[in-house]
Amino acid sequence: MNPVDAFHLSPPAAGRVDLLVIAGEHSGDQHAATMVRELRAKRPGLSVVALGGPELAKAGAQVLHDMTASSVVGFVEVFKNYPFFKALFDETLRWIAEHKPRAICFIDYPGFNLRLAKALRERGLSVKGGGTIKTLFYISPQIWAWKAKRRFTMARDLDAVAVIFPFEVECYADTDLPVEFVGHPFLDDAHDAPVRYDPSAPILLLPGSRKQAVGRIFPLLLAGHAAYGKREAVVLYPSELIKDVLLAAKPPANVKLLPTGGDQVAASAVLTSSGTMSMHCALAAIPGAVVYRANPLTYVLGRMLVKVPYLGIANLLLKEPMYPEYIQGAATPQALAAELTDCLRNIGRVIETQGQADKLRGLLTRPAGGTVADWVLRRM
Repeated sequence: MNPVDAFHLSPPAAGRVDLLVIAGEHSGDQHAATMVRELRAKRPGLSVVALGGPELAKAGAQVLHDMTASSVVGFVEVFKNYPFFKALFDETLRWIAEHKPRAICFIDYPGFNLRLAKALRERGLSVKGGGTIKTLFYISPQIWAWKAKRRFTMARDLDAVAVIFPFEVECYADTDLPVEFVGHPFLDDAHDAPVRYDPSAPILLLPGSRKQAVGRIFPLLLAGHAAYGKREAVVLYPSELIKDVLLAAKPPANVKLLPTGGDQVAASAVLTSSGTMSMHCALAAIPGAVVYRANPLTYVLGRMLVKVPYLGIANLLLKEPMYPEYIQGAATPQALAAELTDCLRNIGRVIETQGQADKLRGLLTRPAGGTVADWVLRRM
């Protein structure tokens, strides 16, 4: 990723902007796309512009820049790519000041989005700064894990937040920020689950969607699968960039690479990073384990700052290890192979996973108040 000397975002094709959506990662792009499709169905004339990815473009938003192509994670990685993100941030702020969208819906990606909300307030552009632009945030940053004090700056800079986990509402109880649980997007009626459980299917390997993380995690998954050695595997990748990273690891012939967004993939067990796809697998009752390896400095800093008992969100919600976690040096080929053996041979493990998936669905089902699209329309 190179510094950007001349970064220019195009003007809105419709001549006006009712809603600007900013989604910086593949998962945010997907959730935002679902929201935009429903918004456009309810309000066909709505002008939606986005900094996002290919899914938002398919949903009918005018995408000014593919944010998903430049997504990184970790303190070290963000620092290395600072010139790029600074140029993107400055141009985004300039664009907003010129075209003044009626509302902005930030989708997750708090490092970029919360700084932008602050800048909009400081420049008098947002409602919270005395301007006209409403600032909405969908999919809360994980303030229950780290940076809990963010809730106060969010209350200062944002007009409303929609959360996807019910316990998150209480996290903002000591602020005046309106926070609403709108259900998890994976349980929306329109959502097509990308995976399903089938005891006779291949093993699923899910190294994530960010280039640097995939480069560290995928070799671990391959080594665990090779140590098990008794079944083929399937790997899902979100972009050609990630496919190139996977190919660089030289997967063997019995490991098949498939793009996400195609037909639903059946799996008998899964080794997954801690990202969005791990929740898909948990809701589909696919037994498995979480595998993660960060940059060593990022990991040390993270252990100092993050105060949660689990890395995987399904484990956090259930308050038990639905997916045992193998992090950093614990992710040995032998340990991962043992997990696969248990997932594929222990019927008690399969039954327990199914029960845990049922509990998750009960926790995350949308309340009667409507969808996130309804929330946006009420708040715009």
